[in-house]
Order: sequence, then structure tokens, then C-alpha cells
Amino acid sequence: MSAESLEASCSKTRNPFTGAEADAVSVKVEGLSKSFGDLSVLKNVSFDVKPGEIFVIMGPSGSGKSVLLRHIAGLDIPTSGKVTVEGLDPSLAESRDRVRLALVFQAGALFNSLSVYDNLALYPREHRSGDENAIRARVMHALKILSVEQSAQQFPSELSGGMKKRVSIARALVMEPQLLLYDEPTSELDPVMGATISEIIATLKNEYSVTSIVVTHDRSLALTIANRVGILMAGKLISLGSPDDLTKSKDPRIVDFLNPKIDIEHPRFKKLETKDNL
Repeated sequence: MSAESLEASCSKTRNPFTGAEADAVSVKVEGLSKSFGDLSVLKNVSFDVKPGEIFVIMGPSGSGKSVLLRHIAGLDIPTSGKVTVEGLDPSLAESRDRVRLALVFQAGALFNSLSVYDNLALYPREHRSGDENAIRARVMHALKILSVEQSAQQFPSELSGGMKKRVSIARALVMEPQLLLYDEPTSELDPVMGATISEIIATLKNEYSVTSIVVTHDRSLALTIANRVGILMAGKLISLGSPDDLTKSKDPRIVDFLNPKIDIEHPRFKKLETKDNL
């Protein structure tokens, strides 16, 4: 496939329920900074996400990844700089009417008092998206895409961690998103289920050309399915490129993050203790 045809194929997202095409969306982060009181969490972060690509954000815990994702979702307001999704401010209600965005939360955020079916049906019911027969078809199709239709009448407490993740993604699909945001989609999963979730993310991108932004610590996910990877450390974007660029990086911070060495003679937590006591 030529570069031109690849770009054209990524410029459309196909509705998983109707099969109709819609424009895929781009994301632009410009000089984004966020502070909570005296704590500076994001520091002049800038990058673009192309329509239809899988963009992965990696970095140590506490580096600002989830806060960045919340800004893209329109849940937080920048201290300075801005985020736009297809040129629109995602925090504005009118933007949500024009761009379909869904967020897959790290812990799933399923309602424990509702069955799997009712968790998925909640959004179309509240937005009056068709009668109950239409909603049922939509919900069951989303569950079938993720191969969890047999769990429709179960409750979240009855599901394994991997099943909860898949149900959470199915719930996002019911919203017919043009932009899918994932917060640590493989956390707390065994390696095989983590690989399964990675395959699901890649399959959804390939079949529907939905734009995907993934916050993760999962090295295998980032290096296998990402089109591009951004490394965030201490609130700053220190690297942006392809997975191949990442593995070839000579930056000692990135080398240590991707391939940390266990040194029982000089443990790193002792270095942190010394630094904290200075």
C-alpha cells in the first residue's frame, strides 16, 4: 500500500454497528502545562496525533501520563497551552456533540450494581439512541466484537480482570467512538491477557481506523502495536518517535526505563532515599 493510500485509509473510521464511514480525528497538544497549586505536573508538552494511528504515551509512575490523558478527554482544564481534537476544545459540550470520544478507565469503572448488559446499555438509553430492540442489538454486537457476549447477564464482581477490561472496551465501542483513549489497559493482567488486550487495540484500529491514544507501562504493547511512542518524564515529553526509534535511543533515561537492571549491591531505592534526605 502506498503512503497516499495508507493515509487515505486512516482518514476514515467505520462505525462498528452501521458500517458507515465517518472522518477519523486528529489530536493536537500545544504547549500544555498543568499545575496543582505549587506542584507542576505537565510542563510545556506538545505533540500531534494523526487520524487513525495508535499513539502510545509511556513514562514512570507519577510522570503525568494520566493527567495528560484527562486533558485530551476534556476532563481537566490546562494551566496554560491547549488541547484540540479535530480543531475543537474537548472540554466544551458542543465539541462532544461533534466528535465521538470514549475513555477506557484503568480500573474499568463499571457499575457493580448493573449487569454487563446494563452497563453497556446505559449510554444509549440515557441518550435515547433508539428503542430497546435497537439498543439490545447494539450492545450485543459490541460484546460479540470483544468475544464476551456470554457474560451479558453477569455482574462485574463475577468477572476476571481480563474480562472486565474487555467489557470496558466493549462499553466504549457502544459509544461509536472516533477517538478511543486507554488508561493502562493491560495493568494487573497476566502476560497472556495483556497480549490479548494489545491485540484487541490493534484489531479495532485496523478494522475501524479509530484513532487510539494509549497510556501504558507495557513495553511489549508499545513496541508491538504503536505507530508512535512519546516518553513522558517528570511532566516533560523527552522523546517522540517510532518504536524502532525508541529501541535505538541512547538516552540513558530511556534505556534504563525500557531495560531496568536489578542491582542488589546498589539498589535504586537507596539512591532515592539519599536524594530525598538531601
